[in-house]
Amino acid sequence: MNRNNASLAYAELQPQDFLDALEKLGFHCNGRLLALNSYENRVYQVGIDDNDAVVAKFYRPNRWSDAAILEEHQFAIDLEAQEIPVVAPLEIDGKTLHKAAGFRVAVYPNRGGRAPDLDNYELLKQLGRFVARIHLVGETDEFEHRPSVDVDSYAIESRDFLLAEEFIPAELYPAYESVAELVIDGVENCFARAGTFGQIRLHADFHPGNVLVLGEKLHIVDFDDARSGPAVQDLWMFLSGDREEQVPQLAALLEGYQAFRRFDARELHLIEALRSLRIMHYAAWLARRWVDPAFKQAFPWFDSHRYWEDHVLALREQVALMQEQPLEWLDYN
Repeated sequence: MNRNNASLAYAELQPQDFLDALEKLGFHCNGRLLALNSYENRVYQVGIDDNDAVVAKFYRPNRWSDAAILEEHQFAIDLEAQEIPVVAPLEIDGKTLHKAAGFRVAVYPNRGGRAPDLDNYELLKQLGRFVARIHLVGETDEFEHRPSVDVDSYAIESRDFLLAEEFIPAELYPAYESVAELVIDGVENCFARAGTFGQIRLHADFHPGNVLVLGEKLHIVDFDDARSGPAVQDLWMFLSGDREEQVPQLAALLEGYQAFRRFDARELHLIEALRSLRIMHYAAWLARRWVDPAFKQAFPWFDSHRYWEDHVLALREQVALMQEQPLEWLDYN
């Protein structure tokens, strides 16, 4: 299956394809399907006769190699073995990655819950503890088939793609090109100020949407974007609001984190740099997926003139933020 045909077939996947795939894997489906909030992959909660529902993921073609997906699976399985509350794929006939209708498929146990309350400092401490435990496992080995969180893949390649594919409106082209260069320089300066820091295996897309809170329990989901990078990458997305609000949030996260693993304070220089990389990467991600009808339906505001005006403004704000002093860490230990 070539790239274009694979993308077309993927866009045309139907609920029956999920049912057929699970039936072939030995599950007796009761026909109940619920599409889950995933755009990169096709993910459904599927009801099972006389048993708990499962979650089936059809991987988007041409994104990860089989080896990279299996590396993600093994990382999650290793974390689960340490009683860290991650949701790891199920092993079926000794395998976690399967083929159905020409696509890669994985099946997960179903876990429910709500997004965490970022004003709950006790919850942030708990998250900090879990992140530290993930990193203790993450630093015991290296990814061989997965990339790093870096300026090349997140910023430079994103900028080049958006310009080459003419997503930037002509009248905003000079402004975007100029501010993108300033952002890249700012990111590199932040990394230089941080100096040498550890590169470990990470969740790498650890944001409130990938944490499910159910009563006293937490579940950490979606390691699909697992990469190598600095530890703070798995912490900064839980900081919200203005600087005054972020300081106590950071203190709570790091109080929990330091209970299990030392945090290198030099990485605080990276927070706004990593935020800048994510902003650039996110815009290019939407652009790369714009041929998928699901994206046009989910993100109707993308590719509008207003979107790109706001994007340029957000990048200008990041240029200024990267020149400020890093967040203060109120270490009470």
